[in-house]
Amino acid sequence: MTVYIDILFLRELLVDGAILLTTAWVRHFRPKPWRVIASAAFGACYVVLMLFPQLSFLFTLAVKVIISFGMVWIAFGFSSLQHFIRNIAAFYSVNFVAAGAVLGLYYLFMQGSGEVWKTITIASGSVQAELKLSLFYLAASFCVGLYIYKAVWTGKREKELQRTHLADVKVTIDGQPYNCVGLIDTGNQLYDPLTRTPVMVLEVSRLEDELPASWVEGIREGGVDRLVAGMGDEWFKWQDRLRLVPFRGVNKGSQFMLALKPDAVEVNREGQIFETKRVLIGLDGGKLAADGAYQAIIHPAMVQS
Repeated sequence: MTVYIDILFLRELLVDGAILLTTAWVRHFRPKPWRVIASAAFGACYVVLMLFPQLSFLFTLAVKVIISFGMVWIAFGFSSLQHFIRNIAAFYSVNFVAAGAVLGLYYLFMQGSGEVWKTITIASGSVQAELKLSLFYLAASFCVGLYIYKAVWTGKREKELQRTHLADVKVTIDGQPYNCVGLIDTGNQLYDPLTRTPVMVLEVSRLEDELPASWVEGIREGGVDRLVAGMGDEWFKWQDRLRLVPFRGVNKGSQFMLALKPDAVEVNREGQIFETKRVLIGLDGGKLAADGAYQAIIHPAMVQS
């Protein structure tokens, strides 16, 4: 019997990729394509090793579990133990469901007992069952293609929608300009409750060089009220520009955001320039966009004629 290693590798690459993409869909992820390909290749290489009898020690239950953990780690990363365990559970669930579906479909489309006996071999007193999975690989190819199409189309549509709401922003503080890209968010209705001044949100990393390290850390940890309370402990050149803006987070109680009063903010949207001095710059400790497409959330009041 002839075994083509390249065909075996590509076949397993396709199957593992389909299972990983289905797992991502179940967990509502959009993993990076190179991570999925690397993980699927890792699993396919392990299957190829099964052709070498001298490596039989690699095919114990413990090693198989370790390999599956490695595939999930490569594909989705490790942000926390709870997150990783949920990914593992989803991965195994998809595997078991896929295996059951393949077996069910295979015997569902069988025509008569003759085909059943073709899959059974009696050797050395034991009965072995052979399962031809061409239908499964066809389904796997369809799933991969559908996922890629959906991911590409959805990503393209989101990017186009996002681009129409992006603008160049120049924030001027003490005569020093700070440039970034902002997203015009019509749902942003954050105002200073006392003066009704609109608040534009900016990643604190854009001003990190101008702020004390302890302040940056405090903003990222969400303890801005404690920073303001202990303001006298550390001198800060923009202290007279500081404001504390209360807001209500999603599914959370009232919180506070540290804000700065700039000299002016200029928004350049498709060649149309809007400049305002009546605005506050709220500092956010995280990343506003996972892909770094924008670093600020522009209040809609700032781009009104």
